[in-house]
Amino acid sequence: MADNGSGGGNTGIVAVLVIFIIVVVLAVLAWRGGLFGGRSNKINVNVTAPQSSSPQSQPAAPRSSP
Repeated sequence: MADNGSGGGNTGIVAVLVIFIIVVVLAVLAWRGGLFGGRSNKINVNVTAPQSSSPQSQPAAPRSSP
C-alpha cells in the first residue's frame, strides 16, 4: 500500500530530459535557419569614383591668397 508514489521521481527526470532534448533540437534548427547568425552573408560593395568627362593632365594648383 505504501508503494503507490514510487514512480514519481523517475517521471520527473524523464520529463526534464524530454524538455531538454526538445529545446536542443529547436535551437539547432534555429541556428541552421540563420536565426542566431548561423549563416554569414558576405556583401561585396564595389564603389568607384565617377570619372570626369574631361581628363586633366595635372591637378589644379592651389590658389594662395595675397
